[in-house]
Amino acid sequence: MSQAPPPADESAEPRAGGRRARRADWRRDAPAIPPAGISIAPPAEDLFTSDPLNGATLDAIAHLVRQCRQCSLCEGRINAVPGEGPADARLVVVGEGPGATEDETGRPFVGRAGELLTEILAAIDLPRERVFICNIVKCRPPDNRKPQQDEIDACVPYLYAQLAQIKPAVILAMGGTAAETLLSTKQSLASLRNRVHSFRGTPLIVTYHPAALLRNPHWKKPTWDDVRIARQLADAHA
Repeated sequence: MSQAPPPADESAEPRAGGRRARRADWRRDAPAIPPAGISIAPPAEDLFTSDPLNGATLDAIAHLVRQCRQCSLCEGRINAVPGEGPADARLVVVGEGPGATEDETGRPFVGRAGELLTEILAAIDLPRERVFICNIVKCRPPDNRKPQQDEIDACVPYLYAQLAQIKPAVILAMGGTAAETLLSTKQSLASLRNRVHSFRGTPLIVTYHPAALLRNPHWKKPTWDDVRIARQLADAHA
């Protein structure tokens, strides 16, 4: 991606286009923790459910995802993309859905947007290997279109089960689909930024999707602020 160089104060803001992020302290001029936003309460406990996702390990959830045929997205997939990362991750990154490269490999965020995400995480001293990375839907929508509501409804229980297993310190919702789904809202992404939302008791920060940054470089600075807020919350709730 072509974009303006970082300011001359050696900001730790990550660069796109395959160049390594600067290693200056990400805490320098980091934004203050913003006020509270939307709060999504945990669901009522159901002692009589037979849902196979209840209490399932991450490996078991991934196995169910790969076998899933709950919506039509399974018909065109090469690979389902359950997500990846450690079970004790402090940060969970949630995007929209797999793209072509992810569909081919079965791994999340491995295309150009994934390369940028990897740089962003490295710049806040959270290497990708220490972060759980996943999407709202686990199979690629045709032509990379936005997931339809019935597809989201069929797939999002897998994400909820993953979050219940990981119990992260903070969730980073990247893009409008992730934010709208997790916060049950139709508010714009811009209006959801600069707030500490809560998803079932876990702090949640909303920011732009890395793919959007490749198209709109001027969103890089607000995204950098958002991820540093998420990093501070990860430390505070560790």
